[in-house]
Amino acid sequence: MSRHLHRTTPLLLAALALLAGCASVSPDGLRGDVQSLAAPRIGTADAPLPAPGAEVSATVADLLRPQPLTADAAVRIAMLQSPALQSSLATLGVADADRVQAALLPNPVFSIARLTEGSEREIERSLSIGLLGIVTLPWRAELGQRQAEAATLQAAQEAVRLAADVRRAWFRAVAAEQSAQAAERMREAAAAGAELARRMARTGNWSTLQQSKEQLVLAESAAHLARSRQAAERERATLARLLGLWGPQTGFALPDHLPALPEASAAPNAAAVESTALRERLDVRAALARNRQFARSLGLVRATRYVSDLDIGYVRNSTFDEAGGGRSVQRGWELDLPIPLFDWGQARSARARNLYLLSAAQVGEVAVRARSEARTAWLGWRTAHDLALHYRQEVVPLRSHIADETLLRYNGMLASVWELLAEARASLAAVDAATAAERDFWIADTDLRQALTGASAATTTAPLPGGFPATAAPFGALPLTSPGH
Repeated sequence: MSRHLHRTTPLLLAALALLAGCASVSPDGLRGDVQSLAAPRIGTADAPLPAPGAEVSATVADLLRPQPLTADAAVRIAMLQSPALQSSLATLGVADADRVQAALLPNPVFSIARLTEGSEREIERSLSIGLLGIVTLPWRAELGQRQAEAATLQAAQEAVRLAADVRRAWFRAVAAEQSAQAAERMREAAAAGAELARRMARTGNWSTLQQSKEQLVLAESAAHLARSRQAAERERATLARLLGLWGPQTGFALPDHLPALPEASAAPNAAAVESTALRERLDVRAALARNRQFARSLGLVRATRYVSDLDIGYVRNSTFDEAGGGRSVQRGWELDLPIPLFDWGQARSARARNLYLLSAAQVGEVAVRARSEARTAWLGWRTAHDLALHYRQEVVPLRSHIADETLLRYNGMLASVWELLAEARASLAAVDAATAAERDFWIADTDLRQALTGASAATTTAPLPGGFPATAAPFGALPLTSPGH
């Protein structure tokens, strides 16, 4: 039997080495998988993720060159160089490395010892390998693959969430620029009224009280303009931060106005929003993937509950008698099997079972949250759309009509210049309110898209204890390469 083992050992090692060589780290760190998951959900046709360590400054410069900066171009820039997304993709690379590590065979261990007694000298050699690590390799490889899938879904969620945040910041920044321009025009109208009041008061045609009222309007308009400019700079800085821009890159220009409102028919069917969210949302898919991962881990823990280590090795001992010149060789095999006297695996089994129950509870929590957020986002979309249309189709046209009529009355000397200036300020305020309503709609539109296909905008599912269940469960105390001599 020892001769047969001696002959087959090199063949066995060669076969194991061949199997171990099949596992390799993904060249792009699984970014291609993230790209395929995120691309349909970020609302931009061409937003590739950069390769690890790729130089993206030239591409970003090309995207910033066309002025003004569009929402789609902003999303593409964020996908290329956002520090938060790059951190998430680097974490994905770690998960990919863990996947490969889980699929590798344990290294064989070679041991050698030299013993002397009088004129006798003995040399012991052994080659051992963790047998349990080989037997459980398919389970470990599958668990590593499932962990990598869960990490890929998590990275895709981060990409979708980043794209949504960029779009919201872009809408806020454009609307803030519009509001600042409206505030500037309102201040100019107030300045004209204050100057006219000053002149009339100087000629004795107006009282000090009337002049003070116009001066107060100018002072309040100036304060409103300062706040509007500060808000525009703040929103612009927020957008630049999400895009990872700094220095001269922050000098990008924004459009003069928000995009036109879509038709009401563009809203998804109310009866289908919940089913769409459960089918398409990445956080729901990630929760299901984690649940399957821990279910598989629970089965592996139960299968190896009593035997946490098992080593088999080939032994060759040579004894030399220096006085008599004799030499003897002993060959054979040995098996190391721990005796479960104190640790029966009950703690590992209970831990794996509770991790599975925790993941199952998280699946239910994510599903309930997805349905609720889908309903809420759909209602928010309809309300924001109706309000924006109301301002554009009712309030602003009415204000415009009143301004035109006031101008006709002024030309006919039936209205004073003060009424004309007051109506001009009211019209500008109505336009500003319409801009805010359009901004709120586009943010609600982004929220709806994210609620249906991405993940929760407010919270993220808490990670489960133990980065890798197979390592934390049976293999946490499993020395797969212990020597056997």
